[in-house]
Amino acid sequence: MLRFLFFPLFSLFLILLLTACDTPEPEFALGEPEEVTSGFRFTEGPYWHPDGFLLFSDIPANIIYKWVPGTTESEIYITPSGNSNGIKGAPDGTILVAQHAGRVSRITAGPALETIVSEYEGNRLNSPNDIAVRSDGKIYFTDPDFGVSDEEKELDVNGVYRIDSDGSLTLVFGGFQLPNGLVFSPDETYLYVNDSATGNIFRFEVTEEGDLHSGDSFANIGAMGRLGGADGMVVDSEGRLYTTGPNGLIVLDPEGEQVAQIVFEHQITNLAWEGGGEQALYITSPNSVYKLEVVK
Repeated sequence: MLRFLFFPLFSLFLILLLTACDTPEPEFALGEPEEVTSGFRFTEGPYWHPDGFLLFSDIPANIIYKWVPGTTESEIYITPSGNSNGIKGAPDGTILVAQHAGRVSRITAGPALETIVSEYEGNRLNSPNDIAVRSDGKIYFTDPDFGVSDEEKELDVNGVYRIDSDGSLTLVFGGFQLPNGLVFSPDETYLYVNDSATGNIFRFEVTEEGDLHSGDSFANIGAMGRLGGADGMVVDSEGRLYTTGPNGLIVLDPEGEQVAQIVFEHQITNLAWEGGGEQALYITSPNSVYKLEVVK
């Protein structure tokens, strides 16, 4: 009996094997941007709140807005916002805000803003721009001097800083002209940081203690025919890097090669994943916020 069963079973195995070999690679594609809310001066720093709404900054308006899916109007969430820019969530549920007014703060009940850091070695921070948070709670932020006059500036360095759990502030890299967006790789082995002045996206190795080493140029947006430098960035679980900028959205694979692009008619500034997966991105631009479906 076993002898007669062998051939049907072997045939079934062969069919399954051939079917598996013919299975195409997972699809990756970007949809068409859909405007979800508009009428702003210069939006930045989108952040998907765990309660199911979007927060984002309007820098010159000095406002953090709240947008609820299914609506077109956004409501004021916090004002004044200290000319807020990047907004990110920490593992403990804290929502962090980078403020052009020279501070990094947390959102508290009210809602209101409470300063975490505003000085480095007794000198006022320049213009905190964007934030990345490691899974152990270490906070990293960029501090370019956008909008800071020579008379106002107290720090000579435009760098990346780390805030540890005890509140201490460390300069982890100071060799930038205009550091802007930053994001961790999925396994947190690397920290990507872009320099808007040069178009370079750098990839740093991150030690267990949180220090940065070997900042190699991962990609150069200018070399890809883009005008200006990169801005806000995110990654997906497969290691692709999504970067915004003057000409739209570019997606790079883990080797730094371009795999997708969407050209916008105007500058886009930052982006964030919608909660619950990686099916949609929210993208800020000067006057509007967009939703973009992602097929993976």
